[in-house]
Amino acid sequence: MVKDISLFSDRCPRCGKGPMVTDNSSGEMFCGNCGFVVTERIEETGPEWRAFSKEEHEDRSRAGIPTSLAMHDMGLATIIGPVDKDASGKPLSASMKSTIERLRTWDSRSQVHEPVDRNFRQAFSELDRLKDKLAVGDAVIEKAAYVYRKALEKGLVRGRSISALVAAALYAACRDTETPRTLKDIAHASNIKKKDVARCYRLLIRELDLKMPVVDPVKCVARIASKSGLSEKTKRKALEILKKAEQGKISAGKDPMGLAAAALYVACVMNGENKTQKDVAEAAGVTEVTIRNRYKGLKIHLKL
Repeated sequence: MVKDISLFSDRCPRCGKGPMVTDNSSGEMFCGNCGFVVTERIEETGPEWRAFSKEEHEDRSRAGIPTSLAMHDMGLATIIGPVDKDASGKPLSASMKSTIERLRTWDSRSQVHEPVDRNFRQAFSELDRLKDKLAVGDAVIEKAAYVYRKALEKGLVRGRSISALVAAALYAACRDTETPRTLKDIAHASNIKKKDVARCYRLLIRELDLKMPVVDPVKCVARIASKSGLSEKTKRKALEILKKAEQGKISAGKDPMGLAAAALYVACVMNGENKTQKDVAEAAGVTEVTIRNRYKGLKIHLKL
């Protein structure tokens, strides 16, 4: 079986029909029609080193890290290297060393001279910390950084907490990308009151004219089921119940997390799985009263 192959437009020297195929795993070049091997070993076109982590790859890469909105300088800034050698590899003289050291100092100072840069440094270091705590993807972080940059551009950050606005921007990004993270999750991770994050979120929605999609309760099922240790059978049954609820128009205006938790509890009852309302409520981060109310609604409308 040929792995990692690439096609060439050159024709086979033997049959003249088939295109030349290169197998990068074995280093052979052969005809795709008759199988004639033209070259047994080809030169490796990739890097001469291996990297086993993202950090190691970035350290060894000659192209540098890709540009990102989640960096204060978007990854475009350069620094004067720490090695005291010239372009030919010769050590610098003593006088030149002191000059270069002074240039390094001023170079690092000039990068945080503007108040906007200091703001971005603080905001995006907080965003990076939240990324690790909430385990969200790079696409969500890029979107959050974009929202925060727009907020700073409109002057919404002045007089408000940077951390609260970053948390609100991240929640807006989660809503926009349909990532199942609640306001309570983000408030807990950022160590800010839920009320403050919600206030900043409403400000962003109003001032930046953001259009947020309605959260789908189906996306919350897997998370609650995993936390409460429910079986795959119960999870699938809950998805069926939510589908029926959506078709019956009874999911409109309901808290998606509460509705998903109620659907899972109904599925537990139907499958005979021994889970209480309290267990499911704790996993979903809602109250038992919410589950009871949604449970009654699902039973009446779906005739369970």
